[in-house]
Amino acid sequence: MSGIGAHGGPVGVVGLGLIGGSLAKALQAAGVPVVATDPVSTEEARAAGLSVVDDVAGLALHRPEIVVLAAPLRAMRTVAGELAEALAGEPGWDPTVTDVGSVKTPVREAVADAGLAGRYVGAHPMSGTERSGFAASSAELMQGIPWAVTCAAAEAGVAGTDPGRLERVLRLVTGPLGGTAAVLTDELHDEAAALVSHVPHVLANQLLGAVSGAPVRDLALGLAAGSFRDGTRVGFTDPRRTEAMVTENAAWVAPVLRLAARDLERLADDLDSNAPTHWFFDRPDAVRELIGRPAGPRVTGLRPGDGAEGSDVGPDVGADVEVVPLTGDWPAELVGRCAAGAVVIGFENGTALLR
Repeated sequence: MSGIGAHGGPVGVVGLGLIGGSLAKALQAAGVPVVATDPVSTEEARAAGLSVVDDVAGLALHRPEIVVLAAPLRAMRTVAGELAEALAGEPGWDPTVTDVGSVKTPVREAVADAGLAGRYVGAHPMSGTERSGFAASSAELMQGIPWAVTCAAAEAGVAGTDPGRLERVLRLVTGPLGGTAAVLTDELHDEAAALVSHVPHVLANQLLGAVSGAPVRDLALGLAAGSFRDGTRVGFTDPRRTEAMVTENAAWVAPVLRLAARDLERLADDLDSNAPTHWFFDRPDAVRELIGRPAGPRVTGLRPGDGAEGSDVGPDVGADVEVVPLTGDWPAELVGRCAAGAVVIGFENGTALLR
């Protein structure tokens, strides 16, 4: 398996919005060569010092080692098809294909339908803001953050994720990007993301909508302070982006929304009847204890430059590191450990290092 950057090919990024642009900037800051393409942000990206080509066919001429699909979810099928056409025109080019989409199952389906399933490793950087576009992107958004990286086990007549390609993506995440990775199935990712990302977006939009339609709207907004700001921040995300994320993950989002609706209906009924409401306000105690109250910004993963020369892990990983060789039934073992809370922090000799 070749390396990333100085010892291997460049990374190609298709799409330079908030996440794709931030990824390209973070890789460039870490010394990894990047070639990108975007139909809208070409001049902005070039002004920022990125190497930008006109389209996916132009990107293929640079033969990137990894191609990251960072287009909007609803454009994934089109972009995957363009990449398949470009591959057909570049014999011998053997890139690994990954993405940064917030939902994994439909992306894998789109990639598979384009004939790229054997090259694909799913990925989702767990970072973002309510803003959109290349102008809002920053290298810091992608540095030292947690990622979800998804794999598929082999099934009847269908090959599973290539361990060499998974290694390539994990080395990129834990090496120059200084992050950690939870290796999961697409289904586990989508279920978890519904709880901690997609439903919070829905609830933020609901609260903004409730205020928008209230007769005391202007008065309420004039009185709004931290609780309203924190509870609605992600509601300022581009509505079409949020809508696409939620509808593409409807199978997991809808049940959580129904549970929330039932809880809120019960709470409203209890308030009307002056019944006890502690069941609602005490139930989060277990999560409160797990998370605590952060004193400042949370920092997850290793930072770029923390590792020793020639290594993909930091010098102080400690004796509690677990190892999972990518041999045998590695998907079940690696996913099982990550589903229980472990994360990949590096890679050595075909073996994932976890803590």
